[in-house]
Amino acid sequence: MRWAFMTPPPTQIERLVIFGATGDLAGRMLLPALYFLDLDGLLPAAVKIMGSARTVMDRDAYVDRVRKGLVARPEGLDETAWARFSARLDYCPADVASAKGLGDLATRLGGAPSVFYLALSPSLYGAVADALDAAGLACQDCRIVLEKPIGHDLESSRAINSQVAKAFDERRVFRVDHYLGKETVQNLIALRFANTLFEPLWNNLAIDHVQITVAETEGVGDRWPYYDEYGALRDMVQNHMLQLLCLVAMEPPPDSAADSIRDEKVKVLKSLRPLSRAAAQQMSVRGQYRGGVVDGATVASYGDEKGAQSRTETFVALRADIDNWRWAGVPFYLRTGKRLPERRTQIAIQFKALPHSIFGAGAKDDLTANRLVIDLQPTEDISLLLMNRRPGLDGVRLQALPLSLSLDDGGRRRIAYERLLLDVLADNPALFVRRDEVELAWAWIDGVADAWRDLDIPPKPYAAGSWGPAGAFALLERSGRAWLDE
Repeated sequence: MRWAFMTPPPTQIERLVIFGATGDLAGRMLLPALYFLDLDGLLPAAVKIMGSARTVMDRDAYVDRVRKGLVARPEGLDETAWARFSARLDYCPADVASAKGLGDLATRLGGAPSVFYLALSPSLYGAVADALDAAGLACQDCRIVLEKPIGHDLESSRAINSQVAKAFDERRVFRVDHYLGKETVQNLIALRFANTLFEPLWNNLAIDHVQITVAETEGVGDRWPYYDEYGALRDMVQNHMLQLLCLVAMEPPPDSAADSIRDEKVKVLKSLRPLSRAAAQQMSVRGQYRGGVVDGATVASYGDEKGAQSRTETFVALRADIDNWRWAGVPFYLRTGKRLPERRTQIAIQFKALPHSIFGAGAKDDLTANRLVIDLQPTEDISLLLMNRRPGLDGVRLQALPLSLSLDDGGRRRIAYERLLLDVLADNPALFVRRDEVELAWAWIDGVADAWRDLDIPPKPYAAGSWGPAGAFALLERSGRAWLDE
């Protein structure tokens, strides 16, 4: 689907400046996404790309660095597209945290309408915004893009947002959650609101529960300095998982305009039931991986990777309840972790079982409740589990068959950042997170973290290569449910 664009028509952006241009995010995601947009003829002709970091190098060295990164990708490099794309590239070393350090960059930009993409530590966002303002780069036609997580808790998030707001008003701030750029996530909106089939069933009368899983096989590795401060709750649940929950649970917006969609997500976040200390003991699980085997290889524990013991969780499972008419009584089970058996991001909408079967006792064990499964990675797919009669002459035998709802043409799978970068350039914030969304999510997450701290709940150990601590299974078993992988 095409998202509605804001009015008045957006200013034509002439420069996309990537701060942190020598870092992992820029090399692995942003520059390849921009190259593929150019390859497909989607990148506006006027846009030039300026890399900036503290590393001192000239343009030729930077262009060569970008080329090597693209050549190493499995898609390979189209030389015609590269010639066009490389002509867009430039590089300017800068100390982004001071106006003086941005002086050369300001001269080279020459007042051109620009997007500033902060592929940096969130702790620098406020200082960079101040520096851009002081250097005269926070013009009314300029935009700023922030990566998650914005802050460590509600208080720090408010402080960062307030500092950025002094230089860039809310309409010019684009907060990225790259999950929202995935085709399957956007298809979820189309599935719900472009069909009459699902909406009458999208409520507590037909749905038993919802499961959202974000599983990773890799460990923390050399990211432990960052990860040890944030943990799985703040790193994954606060942004990716709550955004997915909002898209599943939101009410139909009046149209597809950015704020119409974001208003409905805010209503969901406001309806999330706070997790009390008593509820936290029963409805949440913390875990930390110890040594084990993943993909046939022996891997170390989190403590061994860090080189010291830690109380940081690498696994979270919890139950969230939405207190409104549509979802009252429907639990949302969220689960995320490192060193799990497989890489998977999945939303499962489990419908209720039949109230009565007409097929007799022989078919009772074959009956399976309908389920809508939305897979985001490693493959993108939407499937609906339906009951079907098994062919044969030996009476009525039933079987569950998945009906694929995806349109996979076998072509290149787009990087989620491609959609997001196009929308930033087009001044379309529909797939970006508004400030009140960020702060409401932090308020709920702070309640969980505070309960863990007050109750002194340590992370439970789980073997690498398993699906987490035993408590994660008990979380659903207490109500007669189970995770899909059980």
